[in-house]
Amino acid sequence: MKQFLIGIDCGSTMVKAAIFDTLGKEYAVASRKVEHIYPHPGWTENDMKALWRSVCEVLREVIDKSEIDPKEVACVTCTGHGNGLYLIADDGAPARNGIVSSDNRARKYIEQWTAEDVLSRILPKTMQNLWAAQPNALLRWLIDNEPETMRNVKWLFMVKDFVRYRLTGEAYMELSDMSGTSLIDVGRARYDDEVLETWRLLDWKRVMPPLKRSADICGTITPGAARLTGLAEGTPVAGGMFDIDACGLAVGMTDETRFCMVAGTWGNNQFISKKPVVDRDMFITSRYSIDGYYLMLEGSATSASNLEWFVSQFCESDRKLLEIDGMSESIYEHCSRLVAQTKPTDTNIVFLPFLYGNPVDPDAKACLFGLDGRHTRSHVIRAVYEGIVFGHRWHVERLRRFCNEMKTIRLTGGAANSDIWAQMFADVLQIPVEIPAGTELGCFGAAICGTVAVGIYPSYETACETMVKISRRFEPDPTLADIYDKKYLRYKSLLKMLSPVWRKLS
Repeated sequence: MKQFLIGIDCGSTMVKAAIFDTLGKEYAVASRKVEHIYPHPGWTENDMKALWRSVCEVLREVIDKSEIDPKEVACVTCTGHGNGLYLIADDGAPARNGIVSSDNRARKYIEQWTAEDVLSRILPKTMQNLWAAQPNALLRWLIDNEPETMRNVKWLFMVKDFVRYRLTGEAYMELSDMSGTSLIDVGRARYDDEVLETWRLLDWKRVMPPLKRSADICGTITPGAARLTGLAEGTPVAGGMFDIDACGLAVGMTDETRFCMVAGTWGNNQFISKKPVVDRDMFITSRYSIDGYYLMLEGSATSASNLEWFVSQFCESDRKLLEIDGMSESIYEHCSRLVAQTKPTDTNIVFLPFLYGNPVDPDAKACLFGLDGRHTRSHVIRAVYEGIVFGHRWHVERLRRFCNEMKTIRLTGGAANSDIWAQMFADVLQIPVEIPAGTELGCFGAAICGTVAVGIYPSYETACETMVKISRRFEPDPTLADIYDKKYLRYKSLLKMLSPVWRKLS
């Protein structure tokens, strides 16, 4: 009997499910939008019951689309956004709305802990910087502001652990996700009383489920879940992983030489190592799904979402013309064609991709610098492409302080759809860029985990070698290294020079 794997990806804005065979072929995908709730300024929540209904719907849809027998599904695995908070009450129902990882209600606790310099003492264990949507801060806020909610809490979950709980009826937390929460000793992979007492949460250790690894079997599909999802009762469910781990597995990041870069709504840049980076400057250090490895990540909202904004504001007439003319070319392919008509030496326009935030200066804003009357829209779009690549290079240079073995970059996200843009990444970074096949990386990474969990493959390395396919490769042009180095220096110089201006105008 042929075997299939189902991966579920619970992002902050979308829930997806996809079915793959053991060679990595994708058979069906389904998705639903996750509606956010904003009860107060700075709060971002979702309806956990609606989230679960969406999971059931996408599972039923992919099974129907694929026309497979549910009994052929060897394993179900879930991934999801990190941090936030999903609480279950004593009766097994949600204790309140889920809290999403963009929530900011607990910022005052972060300010207090920062003022007290708690990281100087606790960072060697947690390996995490502090931010407002981590469960430690959210729990403290709820204890102080919603005591009636907390009196009835039985379990604390991350989003994918909540979904797994509804599928299996068994309560576990999973290590890769938990290692980003500041609730555990990451090196020892366990809950730690000193860590919990730092946040005054030791009394709440009782609501934190046992820890499991990504490829541990954490239960099977219950009769009730089978009726709701279309899955077969008794199907194994794996522990799953943090979504950044799923992306890493989906591109075949199995050793220190392969670097994973996501150039999409958010720009992620990550590598793995057997030695963790414990440094206040590191955005995330977490346990990777592959035992013995840690994942280090730098990222910000300085990626392809900036191009989406530019297109929506300044290229709508082009989009309409393409539709009227019946062109098969998309607006983004059109933009890449315009960029291809220019050369790196044609212009020194600098675009700072800070429309949705930045990692440099809290007052910094996006801008186009260096325009004059000879410039065309093609030059401006090239500057947008280059500025986004330079934003990634800024993060890569920070990571290179700790990573000396980077031989290839596996690029995903919207930028990976453009050959012109992918080549630009290779030329700016002077590292070969490879584009993995497929688009649903979260679901695919989860499915890869499932093959290891049920023993289809003996290791992640073997699973990735078999299932991950590379569709295209771009070699760096050494003749462009000096040109792009000078343009990047101009980019960094502009950041430095504008800092006092931003401060004055803020």
